[in-house]
Amino acid sequence: MKLRRPFSKPLAIAFVAAILASIAGITTLASPARAATAGADSAPAAAADETGFKPIFNGKDLKGWDGDPQHWSVKDGSIFGETSTPIKENTFLIWRQGTVDDFELRCSYRISSDWGNSGIQFRSRDMGHWGVNGYQADIETGDKYTGGLYDENVRSLALRGQTTTVEPDGHITQGPPVGDPAALEKLVHVKDWNDYDVLVRGYHMVLSINGHVMCDVTDNDRAKHARTGILALQLHVGVPMHIEFKNIRLRRLKLGDRKKVVMVAGKPSHGHGEHEFNAGTELLKKCLDANAPQVLTVVYHNGWPADPTAFDNADAIMLYMDGGPKHPVIARTRLAQIDHLTKQGVGLLCAHFAVEVPKDNGGEEFLRWIGGYFETNWSINPTWNMTKPSLAQNHPITRGVKPFDIKDEWYYHMRFPEDMKGVTPILSAVPPDSTRNGPDGPYSGNPAVRAGKGNIEVLSWAVERPDGGRGYGFTGGHYHRNWANDDYRKLMLNAILWVAKAEVPPDGVNSSVTSEDLKANLDKK
Repeated sequence: MKLRRPFSKPLAIAFVAAILASIAGITTLASPARAATAGADSAPAAAADETGFKPIFNGKDLKGWDGDPQHWSVKDGSIFGETSTPIKENTFLIWRQGTVDDFELRCSYRISSDWGNSGIQFRSRDMGHWGVNGYQADIETGDKYTGGLYDENVRSLALRGQTTTVEPDGHITQGPPVGDPAALEKLVHVKDWNDYDVLVRGYHMVLSINGHVMCDVTDNDRAKHARTGILALQLHVGVPMHIEFKNIRLRRLKLGDRKKVVMVAGKPSHGHGEHEFNAGTELLKKCLDANAPQVLTVVYHNGWPADPTAFDNADAIMLYMDGGPKHPVIARTRLAQIDHLTKQGVGLLCAHFAVEVPKDNGGEEFLRWIGGYFETNWSINPTWNMTKPSLAQNHPITRGVKPFDIKDEWYYHMRFPEDMKGVTPILSAVPPDSTRNGPDGPYSGNPAVRAGKGNIEVLSWAVERPDGGRGYGFTGGHYHRNWANDDYRKLMLNAILWVAKAEVPPDGVNSSVTSEDLKANLDKK
């Protein structure tokens, strides 16, 4: 944004103006206009309700945040942004633990310098070297911009007091104002703490300061609006300044226009091209982003999310990671966390090694969540060429999927409920008898396996749980190259949609990948 002129006012004037504004009936969170435009969750009773909010700044250090250490630090429990000399480019402190889609953010800020210019970025793009473009809830010491919505380096969307709608072609129209800009300005505390609230649902955004709506924007610009992106805090070019932020907390909101899938990719393991969890989830996300607008997908890389809000508005969770006795889901309180989510109807999909947990530490939960699991000393994990598979008939997961032959580390002899109660086999095949001949051991077979020569084995399966949620287990996924197979990939893409309760197209999710797609995001091993 353009450099703004320094401005400050005595607190007494602001106090008197606030009283006059109150008498005049300035629009606040209590107003009918506010309730009509932003929904019941932003009404005045909810303004003090902290249900669902979680802190994303610990008040001690910048863990989870990333910015130029010359300008960002923590002092007295607050994030402190400072420029001691003029800077040539805006610089940002970026929240690195996740991205945001539909959410409400609350924090307090204070500019105690005579001049200051800052903002709260959301659904923004990381431009590298602590540069950020995207939506910005504006902050300044001047008399014009605080409480307005800006699109960093792109567009001005609303000034304080405005209600605007950005049409699909980019044209901006104004609706009834939320309040008088000058009167609303008097409600902002000069050189003192202010409470900022950023409420975003779909493409509708409402900014409030100290309980008063400052602007209301609906961005329908198909070319420029953003559905998801990063959070960041800004330091603006100009004369030296400093700003503080504290009590930063985030509440995720259920998406109203699509289903949300949270993919968790495990840490690197095995050799090149094997267990490429990060590359595999990114490839599947790219396919869904391009061909399945009924879902929004996000990926957390390299293990369990540090983001405390990661699953809060998920419709489905995909785990693609190493399992067994070191499965991330059985560490600390995570079994209870996922159990709580599944009981609320959140779907769960586990791929390859992620289907294995110890019988006495996760086995019972996996039977309940996804209908089956790899049990040590019962199941086996040979590598073999699957041929002539059987696919479930008339199930959404197999829509448009043709039988395919492919070599993978297909686990089998999985642990299922008695008589497969409630479980639907999706992909089944007869393994070569040679895969059953290994000696007894955790991963090489047992007498029951050897006795089953010629039997058909279930390699992927689905379950509809009594809690209303859905689960899916897929034992393939060892070799990254297999995602190039259209039917192998479609089976997984269809399953992701089904588990999230999104509509699976009649012919399944059609997608294509290039050799460059397969090379992208591979782990350095």
